[in-house]
Amino acid sequence: MATLSVLLHQIDNGTVLLPEFQRGYVWNRDQVRGLMRSLYKGYPVGGLLLWETEPDMASVRGGTPDGGVRLLLLDGQQRITSLYGVIRGRAPAFFEGDASAFTGLRFNVEDETFEFYGPAKMRDDVRWVDVTRLFTEGLEPFIKEFSQFSDRFSLYLERLNRLKNLENREFHEEKITGPDKDVDVVVDIFNRVNSGGTALSKGDLALAKICAQWSPARQVMRDHLNRWHEAGLDFSLDWLLRNSTAVATGRAVFTALDSVSAGDFETALGKSAGYIGNFLDAASGRLGLDHDQVLMGRYAVPVISRLLHLSPGGRFTDATHRDRVLFWYVHSALWGRFAGSTETALAQDYETAERSGIDGLVASLERWRGGNLEIQPHDFEGSTRGSRFYPLLYLLTRVNGARDLGSGLELRAEMLGRLTSLQVHHIFPKALLYQAGYERTKVNALANFCFLTQDTNLVIGKRSPQDYFAEAEEKHPGVLASQWIPTDPELWRPDRYLDFLAARRELLAQAAQSFLTELRDGASAAAAEELRPVNVVADESDDVRVAQIKGMVEQLVRLGYAEPSLDSEIADPVTGRALAVAEAFWSDGLQLGQGKPVVLELDPDVADLPRLEELGYEVFTSVDALLGFAARRNETAAGEEPVADAAAPTPSGSMGAALDGAMRQIYDRSRSEANYHATYFLSMLAEHGSLATARKLLHAPAVSDGFAALWERGRLDLTVEALVVQPEFADLFTPAEIDVARHRLAQFGYVS
Repeated sequence: MATLSVLLHQIDNGTVLLPEFQRGYVWNRDQVRGLMRSLYKGYPVGGLLLWETEPDMASVRGGTPDGGVRLLLLDGQQRITSLYGVIRGRAPAFFEGDASAFTGLRFNVEDETFEFYGPAKMRDDVRWVDVTRLFTEGLEPFIKEFSQFSDRFSLYLERLNRLKNLENREFHEEKITGPDKDVDVVVDIFNRVNSGGTALSKGDLALAKICAQWSPARQVMRDHLNRWHEAGLDFSLDWLLRNSTAVATGRAVFTALDSVSAGDFETALGKSAGYIGNFLDAASGRLGLDHDQVLMGRYAVPVISRLLHLSPGGRFTDATHRDRVLFWYVHSALWGRFAGSTETALAQDYETAERSGIDGLVASLERWRGGNLEIQPHDFEGSTRGSRFYPLLYLLTRVNGARDLGSGLELRAEMLGRLTSLQVHHIFPKALLYQAGYERTKVNALANFCFLTQDTNLVIGKRSPQDYFAEAEEKHPGVLASQWIPTDPELWRPDRYLDFLAARRELLAQAAQSFLTELRDGASAAAAEELRPVNVVADESDDVRVAQIKGMVEQLVRLGYAEPSLDSEIADPVTGRALAVAEAFWSDGLQLGQGKPVVLELDPDVADLPRLEELGYEVFTSVDALLGFAARRNETAAGEEPVADAAAPTPSGSMGAALDGAMRQIYDRSRSEANYHATYFLSMLAEHGSLATARKLLHAPAVSDGFAALWERGRLDLTVEALVVQPEFADLFTPAEIDVARHRLAQFGYVS
């Protein structure tokens, strides 16, 4: 047993540390509040697991003591870090994470609750005690402050004293000791006791062993990752470790590093970073794949690192060799070569690369595909920027001289001058297609995308292709063909939109097949000009779904959850088949390393939801449902019952009755006129009443599923926001609430 004060002192003097393989701090404020509440009420909060080891047995974070035995915290990091942060007012030396999770905690001496500082609520109320100040300064400063509460003075001080005495709370400690407890054994124990979180991966274990021999390893790897991040490319530690393992051992499994010395690994890491740099230069300069959204097939890169390691000088032998490697890379990405059993595919390709180089890799890929490496029109049937073939559309735009529909200039940085930012453009405007009754997956079809300069995109705006195609072609003959746009005017009408998509997919497939054949044969390798990077942005300010996702992410981050990957393809780990292109994907859970992977899929009809659930994903098909889940999870973490709605009930009388009737009417009309069944809205009405429901929707940072669905159907007149701005209900809502409603409606094109 050890008291909390002793544990914190051991952290201060560097006796208690974190092993290098431990992940960072991931708790949010509600979890910190819940821990403090449980401790204050005397509830059990669990014991600690520590590894008692000599300094040379494992690499640590947080500094190294002068010598002797040290205690590495295996189970209890989140709890002890939170308590250290609250009590000391700063993060411990081993901290990696967001310190705001434990900064600014207050304790209310009247109702004995814990909340984080909110100026409007707490500024002028001394009963909200700064918990850190209590622990650092003691009771003395509060005696004078509470003297004004003569009838409650003794009670308040007793409660503060009880809180201050948490320093004497004892924690049960279990220690792993003995010379036979090496990193392998300890990590296995860690994974067993850490069943509530995510177990360490094979890469984590391999890196832990490397750090035990070469402590700067993780930081050196992070430095490489940070350098690429600054260039707009994000990679993981595991991915870089894959590349280094390929170079050091020629094997796909991380256990191969067991026989690699620290010096050899350091050399292999440096070389692999160089090989990756060579590949990235080629992918950007020859293919135009110059930013994170379009750098596909990342697990093909370790194979290229191995291939370059086997090449003289660690470089492409010539332009033809480079092009054949890029041909293999593009096809391996398009067909999901490494989306399934990654280690198996890597092992096969490492062996092929060593035996017969790039020619062998191309032949092997052809056999794996049944002899078919041809691009077909149906391959471009995906939708959204998360589609596997979106990078190919961008690649063709960059390498084949696609021209801007406004200026007629090729979309190359050296020709665009100051206009080096491109935008993703919907050829048929979204609003036009929604008005014509097309579903979201069709509206965001890949074949409806092209790239334009920002100026041209602004000028075109929401005009129909019938209006601007002929004008563009007249000013700049051939400009439509350069973007693989069908030149038949009959296909430019909204009622022929599906035929337009089919015709454009034909043109895109032909262009893709032609260019990839050139790569394979090296036909234009020597003459190819190097492409300079451009900046690509998606101008979707008028897309309510984009705004909804953005608002959701902002709210979840405020609640202490991780940022997701957006427009992310999720592949079957067995077959490599694409199961979904998720609007948002948390691969390590809403909180890093805690819970199942979470998927938000707003187009369930085109995703394999049963397979996702079979694989252990937590799947949500609405933003409202996901936000509700996160809010309930935080309430549970804080140890509180759901708070009753503080909003006033719908007023009685004619105005209240009118609002009740109007709210019910928009539900009925949404169902009958727009074929939208607002079941969540109906349940809110039953639970909270009309006025509270309207206020909840207005105060939410993200627009509701109902607002988004009705926008897609062109029926914003059936939203709660449209109801709120009606003059007859003005007295029920604050001016700020009415302004929110007006802003949302105006932002997405509604005119009352």
